[in-house]
Amino acid sequence: MLKSVLIANRGEIACRVIATARRLGLRTIAVYSDADAEAPHVLMADEAHRLGPPPARESYLLGDKIIAIAKASGAEAIHPGYGFLSENADFADACKAAGIVFVGPPGSAIRAMGLKDGAKALMQKAGVPVVPGYHGERQDAKFLREKAYEIGYPVLIKAVAGGGGKGMKKVETHIAFEEALESAKREAANACGNDHVLVEKYIQSPRHVEVQVFADSHGEVVHLFERDCSLQRRHQKVIEEAPAPGMTPEVRAAMGRAAVEAARAVGYVGAGTVEFIADGAKGLRADGFYFMEMNTRLQVEHPVTEAITGLDLVDLQLRVASGERLTVSQNALTPRGHAVEARLYAEDPENGFLPSIGKLWSLDLPDAPVFAFESGEPIRIDCGVQEGGEVSPFYDPMIAKVIARGATRDEALDALSEALSETIVAGPRTNVAFLKALADAPDFRAGRFDTGFIDRNVESLGATPRPPDAQSLRVGAAQIYFGAQWRHSVAEPDSPWSATDGFQLSGARRTPLKFLANGEVAEAILAWDGTGADPQAEIDGILAPMANPRGDRATHVVDFDGGAYIVRAGRQTEIRPYDPLDVDVEGGDHGDSVVKAPMHGKLVALFVAPGESVAKGQKLAVIEAMKMEHMLVAPREGVVHAVGGTPGQQIAQGAMVVAVGEA
Repeated sequence: MLKSVLIANRGEIACRVIATARRLGLRTIAVYSDADAEAPHVLMADEAHRLGPPPARESYLLGDKIIAIAKASGAEAIHPGYGFLSENADFADACKAAGIVFVGPPGSAIRAMGLKDGAKALMQKAGVPVVPGYHGERQDAKFLREKAYEIGYPVLIKAVAGGGGKGMKKVETHIAFEEALESAKREAANACGNDHVLVEKYIQSPRHVEVQVFADSHGEVVHLFERDCSLQRRHQKVIEEAPAPGMTPEVRAAMGRAAVEAARAVGYVGAGTVEFIADGAKGLRADGFYFMEMNTRLQVEHPVTEAITGLDLVDLQLRVASGERLTVSQNALTPRGHAVEARLYAEDPENGFLPSIGKLWSLDLPDAPVFAFESGEPIRIDCGVQEGGEVSPFYDPMIAKVIARGATRDEALDALSEALSETIVAGPRTNVAFLKALADAPDFRAGRFDTGFIDRNVESLGATPRPPDAQSLRVGAAQIYFGAQWRHSVAEPDSPWSATDGFQLSGARRTPLKFLANGEVAEAILAWDGTGADPQAEIDGILAPMANPRGDRATHVVDFDGGAYIVRAGRQTEIRPYDPLDVDVEGGDHGDSVVKAPMHGKLVALFVAPGESVAKGQKLAVIEAMKMEHMLVAPREGVVHAVGGTPGQQIAQGAMVVAVGEA
């Protein structure tokens, strides 16, 4: 067995690897960027070494520097986790050349399967069905557009080296192809340093089913059954489960054989995932699935496989990397029960799932085992951040993974739903409420879903703009009123104006109270009954006592500098005092409509300049945040009066990007 390992990653996967490595008695070495100097994975490891500034290209993607740190620290092996360098064949080869064990497949296997176009050609040669499309080398836009027309719309543009939805665009019409291609290539280059793409037919009613494979260096290959990852948005997985609903022994055997043969064909070693797209219109069938790609690494969703097999996949990775034989045989493997995983993200489902950053003022996760299931426990939490830490704009916005298991699918989903109800996050906006709505959605519960499920049901899942929760506003009014009174009474304890009893000779009275809710002016009516009792807050005609708002178990109040977050049913409302003198004058005196950055990110493209006329809906700029691109468009017809940055510049959330006004 290896005696030491460097984890070339960050966040929850780095913590996950460290947890198993320490259990096996390995010395653990972490690396970190300046943004992660106090991160949990740094604190968990036996030692940690700085890589560089926050951007991944200046830190976690510096393969040569990571290998140098490994050699200097005496690390026998490097575990790449997922993302970053995990599927970089040159890095795997460089580790081997340096005499360091790469915990993953050989570079030759990564090259064969790591690029989607080459992998599809290999599978076609092996007789595995692949999705119709163009998987060749030519990359000029005119040629690819012609191929898309031949394939027939809708088509899917996919980065050959991408993953997690990076560099992937669905295109519905011929006229939209070139713009989608440009965006896909930019995302692909930024995420993985390779802008080559393929174009393939978009399958209607698709189910995304993947098979976990494991191979040792002695020629043994097994599959650990399948996972269904069909609940996606923007091609990014949201909820994963194992086994796949509706899976039959016949289809499982066919998929498993195809996955194992794919691994054998490239001399695979370690953990890998063979991904298939299935036409779900008629249910899962042995003749109705197609090879998509192979991920030559551990997957984010590996805990659900661990739950139904009882295996620790990181343990297996480290043992295989040590040269040991697999101790599990295909005939002895049987899936047990059901497991489901929800990815808790710092993002705003009510605002187009835009990434959200900032300080985690509260992170209250269910009381459950971390990084591994314990006997009898239905919940497991994998998390790589901590309360008081920051969600930065430089990396994937995942906060944690909530994994549930049960004897049946319904039991697992019930456990997940309950765990999400207990999850309280304040600071960055999150998808907690959205995840719970998904776990409870009747059609999903009944197995009637495909990869388009979320897009078809965004409104019923609460992923559209909604007004703040009324009860949260009442509680917010209490925070503003009593907070102001408390501050005044401390400053002038003997002043009659410090009294909070509302007593007056004329009896009952009503007073409006203005405050800011999510940056917008809100108003509650404070109502005193004349008896000296604390007031009640009236919003939407409903009165609610304000004296003890925290007594409502469903409502959570988290104070922060200058205000409070009110969290109810997974939704967050930011409350601040209202200052009528605090006027936003950004944008000048022209009555401009100011287009602001919806999140912190990099301005990757600016399409207009001051003095140019624009039409409503015209594209103005592109901001890239957390490896995804977001288009900004003109809110009105007019003339550009000002721009707030240049391409390549970092833009803060809320900063002006373009101001559009009258000519």
